[in-house]
Amino acid sequence: MLNRRLSGVLLHPTSLPNAYGIGDLGNSAYRFVDFLNESDQGVWQILPLGPTGAGNSPYLAYSALAGNPLLISVDILFGDGLITQEDLDSLSNAFASHSPTHIDYDLVIQTKYPILRKAFNAFQEREKDEYTKEFIDFCQTHKDWLENYSLYMALKDYYQDKPWFQWDEDIARRKPEAIKTWQKKLAEEMLFHQFLQFSFFRQWRNLKDYANERGIHIFGDIPIYVAHDSVDVWANQSIFCLDEETGEAASMAGVPPDYFSATGQLWGNPVYNWQKLQETQFAWWIKRIKGMLEYVDVMRIDHFRGFEAYWAVPQGETTAMNGEWKEAPGDEFFAVLKQELGTLPIVAEDLGVITPEVEALRDKYGFPGMKVLHFAFDSDRDNPFLPYNYQNNCVVYTGTHDNDTTIGWFEKRSHEDKQKVIDYLGAVCDRGIHWSMIQLALSSVANWAIFPLQDLLGLGSDAKMNTPGTIENNWTWRFPEGALNLDVTGHFRYLTYLYGRKNN
Repeated sequence: MLNRRLSGVLLHPTSLPNAYGIGDLGNSAYRFVDFLNESDQGVWQILPLGPTGAGNSPYLAYSALAGNPLLISVDILFGDGLITQEDLDSLSNAFASHSPTHIDYDLVIQTKYPILRKAFNAFQEREKDEYTKEFIDFCQTHKDWLENYSLYMALKDYYQDKPWFQWDEDIARRKPEAIKTWQKKLAEEMLFHQFLQFSFFRQWRNLKDYANERGIHIFGDIPIYVAHDSVDVWANQSIFCLDEETGEAASMAGVPPDYFSATGQLWGNPVYNWQKLQETQFAWWIKRIKGMLEYVDVMRIDHFRGFEAYWAVPQGETTAMNGEWKEAPGDEFFAVLKQELGTLPIVAEDLGVITPEVEALRDKYGFPGMKVLHFAFDSDRDNPFLPYNYQNNCVVYTGTHDNDTTIGWFEKRSHEDKQKVIDYLGAVCDRGIHWSMIQLALSSVANWAIFPLQDLLGLGSDAKMNTPGTIENNWTWRFPEGALNLDVTGHFRYLTYLYGRKNN
């Protein structure tokens, strides 16, 4: 599928409109798939779907394999007979005077979780039927990760959201007797979290099937690193670089100073103990990739360059400036992955400090890289982001979730720098710079062209999804009901046809 000429839209489900404060997997998600279908698109790109922690970043989830319960559609739970109309009304009333284009995560958590709890209680009282059988089958099929995850989340609740390395030592270090004791003590809470995962995956599977039936591929995202405060690290401590006494990250992930930050980006995740991973033939990574393939069709590996060499920052540093590059066994890993799972639909996020060695690793396995038009106009004619330098095997974007919107980006450029863009384009079309840049991407030789929905809608900087290196106002943007009108659909469909990207 990656060698077909297609286009699509980048939109995380949290950004979908509804009356409940946060986008979910209900009606608006199906309407969005209808929009993609009506505009002849072939790809819906999303961010990681995991349960988010402090800061609400999809890239710092409590699990690499679980789904975010906040994405569960309460309308679907109502249709399943698990909650009442009064529950829906109370939730929508909580957001009646709230901005429809901004997520208040604290309020969403305070209001939605009690309703999810009510659905769980109703589920427990349900007589055995196909629905309850589905739940039992789900728990059995996903037992490998679900048991650890549900215990972890139950413990998080018990310890009032403290990270695992601040729990009592026996359970923090996963002593077998402690595991048994806590499993018995928190059995009910574990069941609640298993029910939430069942509900998420049931709804996601149905939505994905609906998209696939219309020829639309789900393009997912795998962060190379996982959150320190996650079940992945807690349950697999030996494969991460941790302080043996405290459980803190002994070596932290990040990137050196770059386009986004003069002091680099210090992510705080523990880096991998690659030697331990090699000893297991990368078993944890293989399970992770297998799990992802259950709910996406294509995977973008975020920070791909970390498989060739990674930036490691010593414990205690407050910026990423004093890190060092360390080699990673990426070639060996991808060889094992190919041997185990065959040729996979992987896109390499190859932005940032990219060396010939990283490019060689990407190209050896035939992974498409990424091209971002916002990066194309501020250096010489050899700039790899200028469209005439592309090869077919890549994915082109106007910008990504980490960029400003195209209108915001253009407005912040000096008069001289704006003229560089206009000169390259020839002119700005009467629909605005955002459509001109979309046309430029669509007309390129890149096999795939993907656009943040903000660019299709012509929105400014206040609609940015994320500003790297900051923690305020990220991941909160939503688009309003009615924004995907006939004008947007029709023009997008026309350009898609014009540049040979119609999804047949």
